[in-house]
Amino acid sequence: MSTQYSILFKQEHAHDDAIWTAAWGRSEADSTDTIVTGSLDDMVKVWKWSDEKLELQWNLEGHQLGVVSVDISHDGAIAASSSLDAHIRLWDLDSGKQIKSMDAGPVDAWSVAFSPDSKHIATGSHHGKVNIFGVESGKKEYSLDTRGKFILSIAYSPDGKYLASGAIDGIINIFDIATGKLLHTLEGHAMPIRSLTFSPDSQLLVTASDDGYIKIYDVQHANLAGTLSGHASWVLSVAFSPDHAHFVSSSSDKSVKVWDTNSRVCVNTFFDHQDQVWSVKYNNTGSKIISAGDDRAIHIYDCPM
Repeated sequence: MSTQYSILFKQEHAHDDAIWTAAWGRSEADSTDTIVTGSLDDMVKVWKWSDEKLELQWNLEGHQLGVVSVDISHDGAIAASSSLDAHIRLWDLDSGKQIKSMDAGPVDAWSVAFSPDSKHIATGSHHGKVNIFGVESGKKEYSLDTRGKFILSIAYSPDGKYLASGAIDGIINIFDIATGKLLHTLEGHAMPIRSLTFSPDSQLLVTASDDGYIKIYDVQHANLAGTLSGHASWVLSVAFSPDHAHFVSSSSDKSVKVWDTNSRVCVNTFFDHQDQVWSVKYNNTGSKIISAGDDRAIHIYDCPM
């Protein structure tokens, strides 16, 4: 492997409009790497990553308005997408067919996240509720109430114990999934929380906000463990590497930054995008990072292992 971070691949004009969301999954069935992207052009696209290049597999049509969030189930078989049309759609990644369409209520589906067992999908609502849908039933099964504002971001902890939500007013809530109880309310940001991510051991929560800061919280005790600055504008997306050693962030300052978890230092910055970068994710081994944004481009970066 290379000893330094580098850009490996660039897909220009991947969509007809701004790309708001990307996910990277790996099929347990045949070990293929799949990337799913969603755009303001109402389209969900499925890409195969092989031989260090992207091949378009499917154009998934069905949403009536811009696609704001996508996620891939942990076995790599199903993608979920949410749109400004207030529907969550489930797609079979093998066939490119729609499995289900779920009405989330008026503009009530923002970010979508599969639970670690892939049996549920969580989405945030305008009324401060986290709605949990059954993948099998295709119905809303229960809600967690933050008694707060519009929820922009959602994350499950990898161990399946916690669910975190980030709201438009900067408030973060952490729920115990087994009991549905609200465990912690974190008030470290004063502006919208665009993204949050748990560490692989579920002990840390990293948050990204329009205030330009990234914060790290100790999940158990709800302590602020660090505040990182480096982006010159809104921080739009954060994601942990599978080995816990690093996490990645992207911003409306057009940059992608890689941070060392222990030292809390930025170890690399990519300035390859021409516009704000809405989404960053690692692949399942942590050897690659994908980023996508308003410039309609998808970038794949090589990470030293």
